[in-house]
Amino acid sequence: MRVFLASIPLPGTSVVVVGAGDAAAAKARLFDGSGATLRWFAGPEVEPDEAWIARWPTAKDLSGARLVFIAVSDPGKATALAGLARASGAQVNVVDQPGLSDFHTPALIDRGGVVIAIATGGVAPVLARQVRARVEAALPQGLDRLARLAEGLRETVRATLPDFTARRRFWEAAFRGAAPDLAVEGRTAEARREMLRLLNRPDRVQGVVHLVGAGPGDPELLTLKALRALQDADVVIHDRLAPAAILDRARRDARRIYVGKRRGEHSVPQAEIATLMIAEARAGHRVVRLKGGDPFVFGRGGEELEAMRAAGIDVIAVPGITAALGCAAAAGVPLTHRDQAQAVSFVTAETRPGGAGPDWASLAAPNHTLAVYMGVAGAAAVQAGLLEAGRAADTPVAVIENGSRPDQRVVTGQLGGLARLVAHERVVSPALLIVGEVAAWAQPQTMAREAAA
Repeated sequence: MRVFLASIPLPGTSVVVVGAGDAAAAKARLFDGSGATLRWFAGPEVEPDEAWIARWPTAKDLSGARLVFIAVSDPGKATALAGLARASGAQVNVVDQPGLSDFHTPALIDRGGVVIAIATGGVAPVLARQVRARVEAALPQGLDRLARLAEGLRETVRATLPDFTARRRFWEAAFRGAAPDLAVEGRTAEARREMLRLLNRPDRVQGVVHLVGAGPGDPELLTLKALRALQDADVVIHDRLAPAAILDRARRDARRIYVGKRRGEHSVPQAEIATLMIAEARAGHRVVRLKGGDPFVFGRGGEELEAMRAAGIDVIAVPGITAALGCAAAAGVPLTHRDQAQAVSFVTAETRPGGAGPDWASLAAPNHTLAVYMGVAGAAAVQAGLLEAGRAADTPVAVIENGSRPDQRVVTGQLGGLARLVAHERVVSPALLIVGEVAAWAQPQTMAREAAA
C-alpha cells in the first residue's frame, strides 16, 4: 500500500485555500458545510470579494491551520507559500505539484456522514475521478440518513448489548434488513422503529420488497436506483418482460424466481405471486419484484403494493421507463409535438373478462397520440373503436415490437389497416401500438428480423 487514507474530523478546525481561479474555487467548495473555518486568500491581483481575501497570507494568517491548499501558477511563489504554511504546523497540498505536497486530495464521494475517497498518490487524478464516478453510481443519495440513524441509536445499542460481538451481529443484521432501504428513502421514523424492533427481537429480521421497473428491455435504460436494488437483492421475482441482459445485473448469488404471464397462459396466479413476495420478505430477504416497463403503468404494481401493505411488509417502489417512452424514443417517434400532438394517452387494449373497454370517443380526437399497450391481440378492436369514434382511417400508426432491444422491429401503416398490418407482419408481443400524427416519424425497421432469419 503506497497511500494511506486517514479520516480527519473537520468541525472546529481551520482550513486555508490560497490562489485564484477554478482550482482554488474547487478546493474551497470541498469544505462547504464541513464545520471547518475556511479562509480563502486569492492574492493581490484580484478584486476584493466577500468570498475571499485579496492578498497573500502571512505567517500569522496560517497559524493554527490544519490543512492548507495552494493553487498558484508561479512555482517559486507556490514553494514559498508551502514553506510558510508548513512552518506554521499545517499539512500542505500544492495543486498539481505532488512533490511539494504533504498529502494529495483524493477523489471524494460525499454523502454527509459517509465519505468515500479514491486515491492514486497524485499520479493519476483523472483515473481516480473515473473510479469515483463508477462507485458513486452505486451509492444512494440518502446514505447520510442511514449514518445519522446509526449514530442516534449507538448508545441505545451499547446499553442493550454490552458484549462487542453481540453488537457487531446486531449491526450486521440491521444493515441487511429493511431499515437501510427505508432510511435512504427518507422514511427515517419507520427505519428507526424497525431497528429498535430488531434490537428487541434479534431473531426476527424482516426483509423488504422493492417493486422495480425494468424499463422496456435495454439494460442501459435501468435507473441507478433499480440497478442498486438488483445488485443488493437476495431474491429476484421476475416476469417474462425482464430479459437476461437485465437479470444479469442482479447480484450473482441472488435466487431468481420466474412468475411470468402471457395472454391465455398464466403460469402463476397474481395471488400466489403476492404470497411468495410476503413469504420471502418475512424470511428476512431483500426481495426485488422486477417488472417490465414501470410497475404502476399496466403492470399490476398497485395490486402488489396493496398486498404488501396489508401484510405489514415494508415496500419501496422504484419507477422504470415505461414502454411508451422507451419504445417511442427507440423508434424515433416524439409522443408530443407542437404541430402534431398536444396530448398523449396511455391505453391498454387488454381488460378484465367482462370489464369495460377504453372510451374510444374520448381518445379519437386529432393531434392526440395514443400509446396502446398489449394491443397485438386486440388490434382489430383498437382499429374498430377509433374508426367508429371518428378517427380518420388515414391516421398514421406505428407498431414497435421488442422496443429498445437488439431485435427491435418497427412496422408502419394507417389506422384503417392496423389489424391487417399486425397480422401480415406477424407481430408478436411485447409490442407497442402508436396511433396518431406523430407515428409518421417512425422509420420501418426490419433488419433485426431479417438478420435473425
